[in-house]
Amino acid sequence: MFQKLEFMISERVLVTGANGLLGTNTVIELLNQNYLVRGLVRDTNKYKGPNHSNLELFQGDILNISDLKKATLNCQYVINCAAITDQSEFDYRMYHSVNVQGVKNILSVAVRNNVKKIIQVGTANEFGYGGLNDLGDETKKMKPPYKKSLYARSKKNAYHFLKSKTDDIDIVFINPTFMIGSYDSKPSSGRIILMGLKKKLVFCPPGGKSFVCVKDVARGVVSALKCGDNKASYLMAHENLSFLEFLKIMRNQTKGRFRIILIPKWVLICLGCFGSLLRFFRIKTNLSMENMKSLSINSFYSNRKSCEQLYINYTPIKEGIKDCVKWFEVQT
Repeated sequence: MFQKLEFMISERVLVTGANGLLGTNTVIELLNQNYLVRGLVRDTNKYKGPNHSNLELFQGDILNISDLKKATLNCQYVINCAAITDQSEFDYRMYHSVNVQGVKNILSVAVRNNVKKIIQVGTANEFGYGGLNDLGDETKKMKPPYKKSLYARSKKNAYHFLKSKTDDIDIVFINPTFMIGSYDSKPSSGRIILMGLKKKLVFCPPGGKSFVCVKDVARGVVSALKCGDNKASYLMAHENLSFLEFLKIMRNQTKGRFRIILIPKWVLICLGCFGSLLRFFRIKTNLSMENMKSLSINSFYSNRKSCEQLYINYTPIKEGIKDCVKWFEVQT
């Protein structure tokens, strides 16, 4: 699992949200590169990654200043992977409390404890997407329907806050697209893989996304510790695929026999209307007009900047699917 290196790195890195999909993979990549790692989690029993002599799990919360003071002590870097990503929340204050206020807490404590650099993990949807002939990049402004997404809005607000503080401390922004891979313990994006493993019918929306292996994103996060420029944002993206193309790759990798059923856009819009009605009555649901519209567009991005400045060689998404399948099979 962990590679031997001929030199020792004595720098300590705090990883918040260390039990999440990207958080766990980032912890593993840091350990592979012989960093000392402190993983901040709300419940140490929920950490599913491997144990290691250079890993210290710290139970705490980014909303608790006292926890953060202790967690950042003697750390040279902070990688913030902690976030509320659940698309079923209907109250923006839920996202703001963690994705914005938590970030403000991290910034305050990091400056006080003389941390060298913060790596803030956001989302690609903070930037404008494009089509295959005009990919989204770090220069393009956020577009609908993500402008109305409570999650994306909270990440964008955190970005603007931190961007205003880059004279106080070096801050680098990592913006992943749709990540696939192992250690998806919630699960989050891995739910689409579970559908392929467990369902005979998988419904396919008309849009598409940029898919990326989570291991590649973790490599980008760790590379940003040394190579990332202050104030810079880096989109971590790879294969721009329609959902139909992705599901066909997934079916091959899972050896699944599921049938793919195409859903027309008008059906998704109807579901979005129904979801908005449920949310009006304060019922939590993943159905919303914004979420359904996002499934109907091609949300494609370029990885050029991360390739050139973070030196990332991206892996075919089929490898991320394989890793995810193997991990779920072990868990069950």
